[in-house]
Amino acid sequence: MMAKEYEYKLYFADYIANNVFISKGAPFSFDAADFSSPDICIFPGFCDVHVHFREPGFFYKETIHTGSMAAAHGGYTDVCTMPNLNPVPDSVEHLFEQKKIIDNDAVIGVHPYGAITVGQSGEKLSAFEDMAEWVVAFSDDGRGVQNEELMREAMLRAKKLNKIIVAHCEDNSLINGGYIHKGKYAQNHNHKGICSESEWKPIERDISIAKETGCAYHVCHISCKESVELIRKAKAEGVDITCETAPHYLLLDENNLQEDGRFKMNPPLRSEADRIALIEGIKDGTIDMIATDHAPHSAEEKSAGLEKSAFGIVGIETAFPLLYTYLVRKNIINLEKLIELMSINPRKRFNISPNGFTIWDMSREYEIKTDSFLSKGRATPFENTRVFGECLFTVVDKKIVYNNAEAHHE
Repeated sequence: MMAKEYEYKLYFADYIANNVFISKGAPFSFDAADFSSPDICIFPGFCDVHVHFREPGFFYKETIHTGSMAAAHGGYTDVCTMPNLNPVPDSVEHLFEQKKIIDNDAVIGVHPYGAITVGQSGEKLSAFEDMAEWVVAFSDDGRGVQNEELMREAMLRAKKLNKIIVAHCEDNSLINGGYIHKGKYAQNHNHKGICSESEWKPIERDISIAKETGCAYHVCHISCKESVELIRKAKAEGVDITCETAPHYLLLDENNLQEDGRFKMNPPLRSEADRIALIEGIKDGTIDMIATDHAPHSAEEKSAGLEKSAFGIVGIETAFPLLYTYLVRKNIINLEKLIELMSINPRKRFNISPNGFTIWDMSREYEIKTDSFLSKGRATPFENTRVFGECLFTVVDKKIVYNNAEAHHE
């Protein structure tokens, strides 16, 4: 039943015939009778091209081990880790500090980004040629590249190396101290807002450079309707461009904001019109993939309200059940489309080969509780949200890396 790439809803018993899996170093046998229900589905392992696992440098927020375990809990078998670390992976020496931890501690495929600029300072390009063999792409995520000429040179060098430039698009000159969307909620509650132009203006600039250089270009976490339209137009013109959005931008908007740091992320939750435009973007193929931007922080860093809390929420353990419940079950998209967005398309764009699968009980209904997370991070706007879909197993290279019966009882 695995012959067709797009045939996702499979009975577990059919898939595991003549396969042997390993759990905790020993052979593991499944009883096919336990998986005879049509509500049990097997999917190709999800692939998240935008996560922050915080190590090296910020292990109190997350580690490669806890982040990869959280990813396995969410059904992911591959992730791409952003470079806002200490040291920043801007040279082979710095990159290998991260790679050593990945090799020792990761339970899934973890693919690091190399930084676009040294120290993510936006002033000097990193050692692209030296790192190219070891990185999935180049990004300064967390910071936008402000200098147009520097971005042009980055794209030219990435083009020669057949690598993608992955851009956090944010014009610092337009932020003006903002920390949530510049909309009705900010106005009514005396908060400083971040305008949508701060996102779409750099996208507009970069599209022009990508068109000029022929570089493969990917836009991180788009959140507003203008970004969708710019990317839609660029694709129609033949620009080599892809983009992602995150579950929270598809399911929430500024009307859902509360005076709590778990609602603070960058870019921020925007208007209902922006959310609807993003939905249309995933339906018509403008938006190629859904990435979580999993960004764990300590409880203290997220406890200072909307103004003073750190930007970022966790999401890798809740993405699939949230999207399945509120997009698929509500007939906004079908299940095949969701798996394309979460597995097929990101692998195709970033050349990440399939390495496993994940098994879900689609009938299981429950409330999201952060005390069940394997991530160190707990800040999510979806706490207590009711969802369908529970991960039972995740398998990478025939090794069981998440077993629901064991994971929370060890």
